[in-house]
Amino acid sequence: MTGTRRVILDVDTGNDDAVALMIAALHPAIDLVGCTTAAGNLTIDQTTDNTLRVLDHVGCSDVPVYRGLAKPFAPRPFPFTELEPIHEPTLPLAEPRSRARTTPAVEWLIETLRTTTERITLVPVAPLTNIAAALTVAPEIRDAVDEIVIMGGGHAFGNRTVSAEFNIYYDPVAADVVLQAGFERLVLIPLDATLQALVSDEQIRELDALGTPGGTGAAAVLAGYVSGGVAGAPSVRPVHDALCIAYLLDPDVVRLTRYHVAVDTTGYQSFGRTIVDVRSQGGDDPNAWFATSADAARFYDILRSTLRDDHEQ
Repeated sequence: MTGTRRVILDVDTGNDDAVALMIAALHPAIDLVGCTTAAGNLTIDQTTDNTLRVLDHVGCSDVPVYRGLAKPFAPRPFPFTELEPIHEPTLPLAEPRSRARTTPAVEWLIETLRTTTERITLVPVAPLTNIAAALTVAPEIRDAVDEIVIMGGGHAFGNRTVSAEFNIYYDPVAADVVLQAGFERLVLIPLDATLQALVSDEQIRELDALGTPGGTGAAAVLAGYVSGGVAGAPSVRPVHDALCIAYLLDPDVVRLTRYHVAVDTTGYQSFGRTIVDVRSQGGDDPNAWFATSADAARFYDILRSTLRDDHEQ
């Protein structure tokens, strides 16, 4: 990849978000303009604290962090039963020295996208609460976004329910607002692809052996990450959110197909499901590039090469 890409990363930082954040902060081809935090994997206080821990650990405390919304964009019509968390409430990294900025995340997103003179890539790897709120106040900001890359959804299966992926299920109205907003290029990285972006215990040890802040930090957060996404394979972990950053660096890490995608916001058993019109039966024009698979070897190569000392690409 040539040139530097300006990126805003929206995170609910638990374990896999932390790895995405490290790659985005460390890779020389990415100019990380700022991070906004959302509630999702954890509370807004926990996700903000973890985000600061990660940036401090890899020596990128200069990247500004903005605290986002603490609750979903829209009330849920059904009770949301909390499951046993798979992310550590506090990442195994040193307590942060830096602090979040005082400007609220939604306000900062709107102001930044309204005033930028260079288009920005938006990468939400959390529930889409902040992005939907910003679009509702200022829909024109979509024109400042050259590409939005979202970790969320699934066609073949879910992980929060039988049919719904967690990020979408947590705030499905927000997700549908973003999907239907009319972005010039919207890429959806769903479970269908992320459950192929696997890192093994042996590879985690390899990252730790790099001895760099990125390598040791990624190994520390992944070692404690227990994902329910890969049945019968306890020695591998899907690093869902990091696949979005890997895609920015090497688009061939995923296979994309253009579909119309919407979110079920009313059904009981299908609440939060991403509805992917794979046969073009609905009559709606495609609105998303949908990742149907991922190249695990290519993904790990991106991860390892970014987290080592030598970042020459």
